[in-house]
Amino acid sequence: MQVPKAFRSASIMRGGWARASLKATPPPVLTLLSMTSVQVGAALAKSLFHSIGPAGAVLLRVGLGAFILLILWRPKLSGYTWREYRWALLFGGVLAAMNFTFYQSLDRIPLAVAVTIEFVGPLSVALLGSRRLIDLLWVALAGSGIVLLAPTGLFGGIALDPLGVGLALLAGVFWGVYILLSAQVGRSFSGVAGLALAMVVAAVALLPVGVLGAGADLLNGRVLLLGAALALLSSVLPYSLELEALRRLSARVFGVLMSLEPGIAALAGLLLLHEQLGLRAVVAIALVIAASLGATQIRKQGEASKD
Repeated sequence: MQVPKAFRSASIMRGGWARASLKATPPPVLTLLSMTSVQVGAALAKSLFHSIGPAGAVLLRVGLGAFILLILWRPKLSGYTWREYRWALLFGGVLAAMNFTFYQSLDRIPLAVAVTIEFVGPLSVALLGSRRLIDLLWVALAGSGIVLLAPTGLFGGIALDPLGVGLALLAGVFWGVYILLSAQVGRSFSGVAGLALAMVVAAVALLPVGVLGAGADLLNGRVLLLGAALALLSSVLPYSLELEALRRLSARVFGVLMSLEPGIAALAGLLLLHEQLGLRAVVAIALVIAASLGATQIRKQGEASKD
């Protein structure tokens, strides 16, 4: 069915307005909005696990996210080199792996704990290649926070599923790679074309596990409606915001700007999922946040001294 010309024109005007708004918003604000959206979406996803499981939820998130992104932004997907398309393919594979491992961990451990452990990815990117002695302090603080969450019996341990912790760590590795690739894709493609391609690739990769995990329940009307909200909150909005932010920020600075992510996750888990955290987990989260904030401050001072 052909889309009426008036509707196409209105869509282009809305898309142009949205792009202009993104470009006018400071990158730190874009990053904060992205983190909030992701954590609200994660809480919504966890509430869907009893119906379609984590595999079904991640398929709806990425698959519907790709569809909405293509309809909303109508990106131009042709005219790029094979090298640029390979970046999008690689980015899509990482997106699929990152989301799948994170949702599997989220099915086993609390939201705030999963995000805190996963946060080793962006924090590692922030400190990558650092030659400053003070950065060892931030590494130690973050490492102490992760040790406090480790279900190994060390220093008394904490009642967490070991597999959930391991999956969160693996998701953190993919998150770090995602940050590096996102910057490259943002430079290689105009608008959200690279992201749209990557989302389609990720959706195709997740299709078999999603169908096997959820089956016909994926076609339930209520589930599809919640899945669309999940896709908007967890994929379309945050990824679009992050890509725009990364066009104006280095991957390292972006990594340290995300220092409040575990705190936002804790708040979302408390308010939306009623997940209570013990003192040990709260201290661990605080240590990771302190490490990232410290790294941010030192990095800003280092960049200012170069100007």
